[in-house]
Amino acid sequence: MNNHEPVNFNFDISVLYQDDDLMVVEKPHGLAVHKNDFMPHDAPYLTKLLGDLTGRWIFNVHRLDAKTSGLMVLAFSSEIARELTLQFERKEVMKKYLAVVQGNPGEGTFSGQVLVKKKSKFKKPAVTHFKTIRSVETNISCKEKNNIVLSLVEIIPETGRWHQIRQHFAKNRFDIIGDTHHGDFTLNKIIAGKIGINRLLLHASSLEFTHPSTQNRKEFISPVPGEFKKLMDSFVI
Repeated sequence: MNNHEPVNFNFDISVLYQDDDLMVVEKPHGLAVHKNDFMPHDAPYLTKLLGDLTGRWIFNVHRLDAKTSGLMVLAFSSEIARELTLQFERKEVMKKYLAVVQGNPGEGTFSGQVLVKKKSKFKKPAVTHFKTIRSVETNISCKEKNNIVLSLVEIIPETGRWHQIRQHFAKNRFDIIGDTHHGDFTLNKIIAGKIGINRLLLHASSLEFTHPSTQNRKEFISPVPGEFKKLMDSFVI
């Protein structure tokens, strides 16, 4: 008997770039990057699906939460994976994210410490830069707040801690919509009921790195997901 929720096997993975060394894909939300102990034994995950697609071993280079969608680079060999991993460690890779958050954070930097993993009390320093792109006033009331403002925010993490972006925005009361771990559960429920959107609105939208073999700089852009636009446009008069 299986107590897990039904697994969605119908994931649409867009391959943006592929050569003999690596590939860049858009990971859909809800898909884990690799197998873990918390998922059903037959659940799909990104590296397995891409291995089946290409017929090659897939080496993971960096992390993206299962609930987060967006750009990822993966390697076809341990050597290329090592070179790319070093670029991430040396902060030579440029990453940008998009999120829809509660309130209007404006522009600035969060630098508070964050937890290093789930169910841990140990914290490490983290730095997250952000800039509000667009804000809308809604007709939503929640927890004594009326006409809650929602904002589309561009985010550049300088460090790469566990759930860093989600923790930073929640700690500063700009909860990311759809964040069921750190966010505003009541607001998430209202939005799911009103708009029909029930996912984490966090998306890896830009990725720039140096190709280990050619030494050419590669940049990839992923557009704003449809759910983000749907939510923001729902309150435009």
